[in-house]
Amino acid sequence: MRILHVFRSPVGGLFRHVRDLARGQAELGHDVGIFCDSGTGGKTAVDLLSETKRYCNLGITRQAMSKMPGFGDVSCAEQTSKLAARLNIDVIHGHGAKGGLYARLAGMRSRKTAVYTPHGGSLHYDWNKFPGPIFLGTEWLLRKTNAGIVFVCEFEKKLFQEKVGLGVCKSVVVHNGLWPEEFSSIPPKPSAADLLFVGEMRKLKGVDVLLRAIVLLKPQKTVTACLIGDGPDLNRFKTLADELGLSEQVQFTGRKSMGEAIGLGRIFVLPSRNESFPYVMLEAIAAQKPIIGSDVGGISEVVPKVQLCASDSPELLAKLIYNTLNSYDLSAKNADELAKQIRSSYGANLMAEKVTAFYDACR
Repeated sequence: MRILHVFRSPVGGLFRHVRDLARGQAELGHDVGIFCDSGTGGKTAVDLLSETKRYCNLGITRQAMSKMPGFGDVSCAEQTSKLAARLNIDVIHGHGAKGGLYARLAGMRSRKTAVYTPHGGSLHYDWNKFPGPIFLGTEWLLRKTNAGIVFVCEFEKKLFQEKVGLGVCKSVVVHNGLWPEEFSSIPPKPSAADLLFVGEMRKLKGVDVLLRAIVLLKPQKTVTACLIGDGPDLNRFKTLADELGLSEQVQFTGRKSMGEAIGLGRIFVLPSRNESFPYVMLEAIAAQKPIIGSDVGGISEVVPKVQLCASDSPELLAKLIYNTLNSYDLSAKNADELAKQIRSSYGANLMAEKVTAFYDACR
């Protein structure tokens, strides 16, 4: 098949998912191309796209794409259609709200098979709060295109059904996966902090909840944390850490690769208010790192419930941190077992095979 992956921003888990699909589908013998935004991601995106280019014999095309709805969407949808026609594409796979919009509109126009993966996207919004009606209303209309939908977890499928409805769309759940070389134990460095967070610095990820949980632990235990990443709320979180008196306990390092980050903490923490099926969770498990965090999205489809707590609760997170640190040896042993369990079930090659098989079912 000749496959075109369409998405907006070349950053984060969505971008990782597309890169894995490109590699897996190329190794299966398919022809792959990418169409994404030209204005986001910076040098990191350029470098990662350069690495991915070897799997994209149909090329990588970039064009300005806006985050919010606007007249530019008409042009981008038109360019998607033209690119699909020029490359003689068989399947247009859109990722995220914008990629899904462009792929499905292009599929209708060119009569090509269109497939969509939400990656959270529009599902982060609600019908009763602007701009939710725009995003969810568009999803409701586009479900009539009969495009296939690939969900990255059962939670995402359930949420889509509740907020939008599947209509006549075919669908399948295919979890994200990792490559064999990523399953390797990475012990904490001697100077490692107690807790490690890796992700975008924004309210959705719950960094403020984590900081407040650490404060609650102060009378019982002095807990250190290494917070890795950048984003729109980074300075706000730094200010909050100072206000809470955590400047000696918390370190903000900026963005690092997961390989650089994973040894900088003993326990990996996901305090998110909202998630789909985060890659950092899988990467931490593959490195045999104990994991604790919020019971949101599809996290509990892999991480045992006993290691999770309700989101947006510093009190519950503090209790979970305290108990995990006090039973660290047992937590580390359980992390080893969990890594063994997911190795055979959450492979990137298996993910690519299942997604590509779904294309055939939709054609």
